[in-house]
Amino acid sequence: MTSRAAVILAAGQGTRMKSPLPKVLHPVGGRAMLDHAIDAAEALNCERIVVVVGTHSPEVRAHVEKRLGAAAIAVQDPPLGTGHAVLAAREALKGFAGEVVITYGDVPLLKADHIAPVFGAEGVTVLGFEAADPSAYGRLIVDEAGTLKAIVEAKEATPDQLAVTACNSGVIAVDADLLFQLLDQVGNDNAKGEYYLTDIVALARGAGHPTRAVFADEAAVMGVNSQAELAEAERLFQQVRREAFLAAGVTMPAPHTVHFAWDTAVEGGVLIEPNVVFGPGVSIASGARIRAFSHLEGATVASGAEVGPYARLRPGASLGQGAKVGNFVEVKNVTMGAGAKANHLAYLGDGEVGAKANIGAGTIFCNYDGFFKHRTTVGEGAFVGSNSSLVAPVTIGAGAMVGSGSVITADVAPGDLALGRAPQAHKPGWAARFMATMRAKKAKGK
Repeated sequence: MTSRAAVILAAGQGTRMKSPLPKVLHPVGGRAMLDHAIDAAEALNCERIVVVVGTHSPEVRAHVEKRLGAAAIAVQDPPLGTGHAVLAAREALKGFAGEVVITYGDVPLLKADHIAPVFGAEGVTVLGFEAADPSAYGRLIVDEAGTLKAIVEAKEATPDQLAVTACNSGVIAVDADLLFQLLDQVGNDNAKGEYYLTDIVALARGAGHPTRAVFADEAAVMGVNSQAELAEAERLFQQVRREAFLAAGVTMPAPHTVHFAWDTAVEGGVLIEPNVVFGPGVSIASGARIRAFSHLEGATVASGAEVGPYARLRPGASLGQGAKVGNFVEVKNVTMGAGAKANHLAYLGDGEVGAKANIGAGTIFCNYDGFFKHRTTVGEGAFVGSNSSLVAPVTIGAGAMVGSGSVITADVAPGDLALGRAPQAHKPGWAARFMATMRAKKAKGK
């Protein structure tokens, strides 16, 4: 296979987003749009990936550098069109021999499978789509053999050309040497004074190089330029994920209410009730049940475990086989063993709960001392009574019990009972005398 490289254009200012966050860093499925584009390039086995950024978005540059390193960054300054943006990547592609695909940081639904057909041909290949409403898109004039005759902008098209529904996605693949030979010939004699990447098609044809078009679904090449389009991209992303999970055997009575992240892993045989939200980093094993109105992120749920309703699993939460986290329970960075239970109204942060241990309602792992986080360990088969506070670092031994309402500040040995509360005092007759006095006052109107 010929070597591959990708140039991802991410230098647009995104003013229509009206957001302080750079456009390409807005998330779809819990992942920045730019990362979706990089994922696709990596899945295509591109040995070089270059992201073209603008000087106006240092956050984008920092994001790329963190993921791919400084060598993957090319800067377009000033912004003078898509052709000029690709020229900015010339130095980063120096010495590369192979095919280059140009993609975009604001097209989050475009995956490797959609892009792959552009590779493997001589000359220039353009990725197109059949538009339901072509309106302002550039038209691809293609013959029956798939030869791309021209790309015609809508404002310059004839009535017959405007009737064409084959449109340009902007994704183009071409041999690296030929790419820069053609770009060096692109002029800017147009209303905006910009250098357009699409001009290389006509230049290639004029030089006798083959030009062709291949096609992807319209949804796959959807670009995001506004908050409304971002919401539509999210809707389409969720639709694809829901359909895939349903096909894999996941039961969802109301799939349209379930929200997945880009990397959510759910095995067939899982039941997901309505209004569940998955953040990134969640893995659910077959036989688990995720009940309504729960939120999971960075969590692992084993077979037979149950979450919710109204539960929150934060990063580091790991539920063993048959474990139960019930309503209004929050778990963060805690491993719960097989059959362990926290049925309601608890906070478990930083620690471990052994197999078949029971955490009573209102229990709190007091994990933060104002400066550092500390761990709480509850042993196998232990019982923690309701409304208890376990002040970390602390260990409750296997089979131990904590009396309800206790504040535990020291380790409890296995099999022991710990009580950390004030002795109960009684004042005989006090309540009766108080009630009689108050009723007398009320009768007098005081």
